[in-house]
Formats: sequence, C-alpha cells, structure tokens
Amino acid sequence: MLRPFGENLWIADGPEAIVAGFRYPTRSIIIRLADTSLFVWSPTSLTDALATRLKGLGPVRYIVAPNALHNLFIAEWQSAYPDASVLAAPGLAKRRPDLRPDETLEGDARYLWSDEIDHVVMRGSRITTEVVFFHRASSTAIFTDLIQHFRPGWFSGWRAVIAGLDLMTAPQPETPRKFRLSFVDRRSARADLRRILAWPTDNVLMAHADPITGQGRAFIARTFRWLKP
Repeated sequence: MLRPFGENLWIADGPEAIVAGFRYPTRSIIIRLADTSLFVWSPTSLTDALATRLKGLGPVRYIVAPNALHNLFIAEWQSAYPDASVLAAPGLAKRRPDLRPDETLEGDARYLWSDEIDHVVMRGSRITTEVVFFHRASSTAIFTDLIQHFRPGWFSGWRAVIAGLDLMTAPQPETPRKFRLSFVDRRSARADLRRILAWPTDNVLMAHADPITGQGRAFIARTFRWLKP
C-alpha cells in the first residue's frame, strides 16, 4: 500500500483506472517536507488504510495534479483534507472546473516547498502540460505520462496492438509516440528539458513504469533523445 523509496519519500500504488478503454495502474508519491507536512503527488484512491498511514506521517498540506489528465481522485482528497492546497498543472482548471484548484503551477514561480522540491513545467504539448518534479533529498525526478512502460501482456487484443505502436510496451521505458507527436513547440520543450537534465538525478519515478534506481540523468537523456535537435 505505502512503501518507502527514498529519504522522506513513499510510493502508494492504487487500483487500476480505465481511460478510453485502456487499463492504467494508479500511483501516488508522498513526500514529507521538513515541517513534517505532506506533499501528495497525483493522488490515488484514498482508502481507510492509506489515510491511517498518512496520519502517522504528517498532515496533508499539498495535493498535486501534475498534469490535466491525472485528476480522477483529486475531489476525493479535497473532501478529506479541506485545509490542504490543491496545486494544479496548467490546463486542469479548464478540464475540470469542478475541482477548484487553489493554485496553478508556474515554471518560474517559487513556493513554500521549493527549497526541497524543484519543478519544471514541460511546455509545448497539445495533449497536456506536465509538471516534472525533483525531490532533492532523495535525488529523485518524478514524471507522470511523459515516460511510460507496460510489461508484456498488460494489454490484450487490439489494445495491445495500439499500445505497441504507441511505444507503451517497448522493450524499455519511452515517451509514447502520441506525446512525441503532440509537441508542436519543441523549442520550449527543449529549454525545459535542459533544466530537467541539470538536476543531479539518481532515481526516476513514473506513474506508469517501474522505478529507476541509479543513473537517472542518463536515463532521462536517453528517453528524451527524440526531442534533441
């Protein structure tokens, strides 16, 4: 349910979600800040067991929607933690006006958590704008949908064919083909990627792929080789 990954960082894997007929695993990442409050990235379903575990870690202060697509459980967490701030990627307020985010994340802005967690708003995609995070204490970069990898057999039938064409089931984690094609402003995306590659990343966590431990910066550079000039 909740397993440690790095210093003051935990992974919570939730139930599968069906999106456009495709099964996706759900994953949240919990970061405990220096003041013991919790930064909850891409919240998954809030079960009683998870809520109990979180209570033992600290108060939930931030609920983070890292792109406009990862919004399924935000309302559930808003209801459970009314004093927490909902931090939204650009585009979420338009896609889900019912969620009422407290703040839209900006690329050059600083926040109360910025000394511990860096962030880059990855611009240029017509599908969604993703905010990529870097947890300094554990040297961990956190991606949502820009890097994916599903094990063989996860999809079946025509969905397996589409997933294969989209690189979702490639031999190693990749940016899905649909996302690659969606980046119409590649100059901005390359500038954002340079900022991400400047982080001293050892590990990489993703919503839809197994964790990468070690050589994280090289992994990111390889995965985004398609974006380089």
